[in-house]
Amino acid sequence: MADPIKVLIVDDHQVVRRGLRTFLEVQDDIEVVGEAADGAEGVARTEELKPDVVLMDVKMPGMDGIEALRKLRELDHPARVLIVTSFTEQRTVIPALRAGAAGYVYKDVDPDALAGAIRSVHAGHILLQPEVAGVLLSQEESNSGQGRGGSLTEREREVLGLIADGRSNREIARALVLSEKTVKTHVSNILMKLDLADRTQAALFAVRHGLTR
Repeated sequence: MADPIKVLIVDDHQVVRRGLRTFLEVQDDIEVVGEAADGAEGVARTEELKPDVVLMDVKMPGMDGIEALRKLRELDHPARVLIVTSFTEQRTVIPALRAGAAGYVYKDVDPDALAGAIRSVHAGHILLQPEVAGVLLSQEESNSGQGRGGSLTEREREVLGLIADGRSNREIARALVLSEKTVKTHVSNILMKLDLADRTQAALFAVRHGLTR
């Protein structure tokens, strides 16, 4: 049996943390390894506990979730971050995704959907609700040239298509019979050529411009 997915919950409301923990403790393949009450503590606990997935609130006193995401990305920690937000905070989701979040769910999420979201981002997928994906795509289209995809090599297009499919570097390497180091180089080149910040933007670019597999 595979090791359970280790989850850290970061939220300034104890009731929310307790509710999320209650949701997850009945899942055989998910283990809550800790909690944090703000972004700074979340970064410290992430370093300490090495979770696979961090459930991160956006609005918190002190260091908020977006700044915490930036700190985690600076540390190059392998944890995937799933934003847990209220519907009224939807406008804060896009900055969070651009800061490196793998996706988001709402705080009133169904327990099974929450568990499924954790499994999905842990597997390397990007989790976007249609309304947010649409806004991101519109922004990407207005901020980027239509012809930039033409600067990619055929191999880079293949890698980009697999990124859009939610594949990890390891999975891409297996699919294309390449080393992970070579895949990382291709991903870096793709982001540089397309002037994109991260894999989320790359995946959205691929979908918008018909570069998916």
